[in-house]
Amino acid sequence: MKDFKTKLNTYLKHPGSLAIYLVTHLAAILTVVALGFLIIYILVRGIPYLRPSLFAWNYNSENVSLMPSLINTILLTMLALIIAAPLGIFAAIYMVEYAKKGNKIVGIVRITAETLSGIPSIVYGLFGMLFFVTALKLQLSILSGALTVAIMVLPTIMRTTEEALLAVPDSFREGSFGLGAGKLRTVFKVVLPSAVPGILSGVILATGRIVGETAALIYTAGTVARVPENIFSSTRTLSVHMYMLSGEGFNTNQAYATAVVLLVLVIFINMLSKVVASKLSAK
Repeated sequence: MKDFKTKLNTYLKHPGSLAIYLVTHLAAILTVVALGFLIIYILVRGIPYLRPSLFAWNYNSENVSLMPSLINTILLTMLALIIAAPLGIFAAIYMVEYAKKGNKIVGIVRITAETLSGIPSIVYGLFGMLFFVTALKLQLSILSGALTVAIMVLPTIMRTTEEALLAVPDSFREGSFGLGAGKLRTVFKVVLPSAVPGILSGVILATGRIVGETAALIYTAGTVARVPENIFSSTRTLSVHMYMLSGEGFNTNQAYATAVVLLVLVIFINMLSKVVASKLSAK
């Protein structure tokens, strides 16, 4: 009670502080309410239509199975992260640990990454169609889609990794050098383990964007609802599957059920990443 009175007196003496307090708490409440409403709405509309036929191995116009699209989503996400994550992480390591301060190339790369982060996904889709599908003759395939979304998420992984590395105190590096460790050992044994939570945050953001991507994949991966035979087969991800069902107008309820599965998949990926981050940080 005393703490409340103290805070109240402080806010009354400083109206600006009270305004900021109210605005920040109102924004937090609105965010939680909007997110909660969205999740509840999807669950209420989709759960009643989660039937065994939706998880059949083969897709047809009667069961509109989402299982092939679910498998395609996992495969495409893994392939895209295998391509983008090492490039983004090692690029960030170079910019933070090896490049000299004031390096013009580093400045250009940072501006370019920030610019690429704001480009609409449809532009990436058109680029992927013209370059990977047509010029390189990869056709509509899981490889074309993975390469396209890898370029999309590369700036996100690179920038978040860079920020995570910059957040590691210089005393860690100095202590490692003082014990006789070289630059490479310091980076991989001291700096990177300390930055793992931040790096995984970038990977999670990238994963979420890949899983929820639609426009770019329609032009590069295609819309064929079957499990790919190889990386050159055309595929349909969960988000594209949901878009196709809702666009047809005959399977709107099944589209909501697909949204539920997509939501559960994203939550599972986030929980798994947090568990991995906590275990790596403990080491």
